[in-house]
Formats: sequence, C-alpha cells, structure tokens
Amino acid sequence: MNDYLQSIIDRDPAARSKLSVILTYPGVKAVFFHRIANFFATAKFDLIARIISQFSRFLTGIEIHPRAKIGKNLFIDHGMGVVIGETSDIADNVTIYHMVTLGGISPSINSNDQREIKRHPTLHDNVVVGSGAQILGPVVVGKNARIGANAVVTKNVPENAVMVGIPAKNVGTATEEFKPYAVTNDNEEKE
Repeated sequence: MNDYLQSIIDRDPAARSKLSVILTYPGVKAVFFHRIANFFATAKFDLIARIISQFSRFLTGIEIHPRAKIGKNLFIDHGMGVVIGETSDIADNVTIYHMVTLGGISPSINSNDQREIKRHPTLHDNVVVGSGAQILGPVVVGKNARIGANAVVTKNVPENAVMVGIPAKNVGTATEEFKPYAVTNDNEEKE
C-alpha cells in the first residue's frame, strides 16, 4: 500500500500526503473496491462482485468491471466517468484521467457468443491515457505509450507511441518521462 500511495504522489503534483490521497482520491477508493470485487468474481460469486462494483461506482463515479485485470500502481486521476470493461487488462504504473473508456466494440446481439472472449483493451506498463480518450476493442497499447485527450483508439498502439485524434494517429515518440501537467524547470519565468 505504501508503494502504491507513493506512486501517486510521484505522478501528481497536487498530492500533498499519503493520508490526503487515501481520504480524497476517488481512484484510490475505486481500485480498493475493485480488489474486493475481483476476489469475489474470481471465486465465482458474480452477484456479490457486481454489487460491490456498483457500490464503488456510486461512491466514486468510476466503473470497473469486477473481472477486469489490474496490475500494481494504477492511478486514476480525478476519475469521474472512467469505465473499464470486463476483459480489460491493465499492467503496472498506468495513469488514466477522467472520462476515459476502455470499452468493447461488439454489438449487444449474440451476447452468448461474446462471453469469455477478449473484447476490451490491454494496456502495458507505464501507459498514460488522457482525459476523454476512448480505447475500444481488444487492442493492445504498448509500453510507455501516450494516448492524448479525446483520442479514439481502435487499432494496436506500438511502444512509446504518442497517439492523438479521431481516429487516433501516431504523431511521435514518447522519448522523455511523462509530465502530465507540463511541470518542468523550463516553465519558470526567466528574469
């Protein structure tokens, strides 16, 4: 837990203390409840898992399906409106901003044929997904990729790619450490 909280403080300049992160960050609460819901889903107590998931959604505004796989140190910043679908797979140290959807693209017809198949995205280590982005279908987002705000991703994303637009296009390479709020020493006024 200590490493998780520190990972959030390291990525969010607004985070002042671990206690404030625990008490005031909806993403932390959503991940906590997801761990419990996922335990029940894995044990095949699906109704209990879904009830916990919906309670978490009510409290946080973040909807994570109980069967979604989440690695360590997921940081959901702000969080309102985030939806993470059932077969989503999120690796370690991923950052997701508000209004992001990790969704499927299959129509609701023939639902029985779609059970137990991969329908949602896979995000590898250190991916950052900007606010309002939609990553749809069983696509794979490579390590260190950056998905710009409001981008719509429907195809696989290579490692270190910077994806923007609708549909999302690769516009460069993420070559340096991500600064989500553009906080660098270069931003200071020069005298």
